[in-house]
Amino acid sequence: MKTRKILSLILSLALIIALAACAAESGTEPSTDDGSANAEPAPVAIDKEAFDALIASGPVADDSAIAASEWASAVKAAGNLRVGGTRTSFLFSQLDETDNSLRGFDAGLYQLLARYIFGDESKFELTQVDSSTREAVLQNDQVDAVFATYSITPSRQEVISFAGPYYTSKQAILVKADNTDIKGLEDLAGKNVATQAGSTGPAILEEYAPEAVVQEFTTDAEARTALEQGRVDAYVTDYTLLLNAIVKNPGVYKIAGETFGSDDNYGIGLPLDSDGVAFVNDFLKSIIEDGTWAKLWKITLGDRTGISEVPAAPTVG
Repeated sequence: MKTRKILSLILSLALIIALAACAAESGTEPSTDDGSANAEPAPVAIDKEAFDALIASGPVADDSAIAASEWASAVKAAGNLRVGGTRTSFLFSQLDETDNSLRGFDAGLYQLLARYIFGDESKFELTQVDSSTREAVLQNDQVDAVFATYSITPSRQEVISFAGPYYTSKQAILVKADNTDIKGLEDLAGKNVATQAGSTGPAILEEYAPEAVVQEFTTDAEARTALEQGRVDAYVTDYTLLLNAIVKNPGVYKIAGETFGSDDNYGIGLPLDSDGVAFVNDFLKSIIEDGTWAKLWKITLGDRTGISEVPAAPTVG
């Protein structure tokens, strides 16, 4: 009896070895049937090497340009650029815990500015901010500049100054990836369209798509859930917010048609009446003119969202 069991084990082991050998010869792995083939696609990661190489090749200001600016001179004397920003904005400033680096469109800009001032892109310190603290950290001299998808508005310009704009967003239409009915604004007539309550969305839809059936939701997540479940046909909100949704959920959504509405200009927050505005504007103009801005947009936004056409950079100043 024991002999039979031993023979059975030997035969089983021989079969396993033979299967492994065949798999090695064919260049394939034995099937584990663990369902991994049906796993959801991962979000599109940023090309770290391309990002890091671009930042390391950024321009450096002349000593005379630094000396001519009280703001830039103070930053250089302090030895670090103090930045107000975020670590959790997937496309604009995301912390990568594997190497403790910050990457994204905003992150690229403040690292390029650090390089412009110091000749070293690593000379920055980040203070986490949110929409309620961005003015305060500038007024209290906790940071030198704020990079945080920071919309330029008249009320904010009463208490701080802005360099830029460096990025322009508008409204856009989000639909499910397999939607073939909605290709633009004209197709929203008679459709159920989600937007966020308390935002500019309802008024914009009233102006640009008056025949849409508007449903207001409290949060972005609620609106997207309604879209995924088919309770609405489309979702209209800020284009930048929708880009984050597309990258975080590959294969689930797409943008229908062109952006629309008035420009939402993002600026770099600086202390009120600071001469840093002129200095940072010169920096922005230099990276737009030499193509760095466009390359940064492509690495951080375009390549990750499948959008091949780089938008025109906004007019600075």
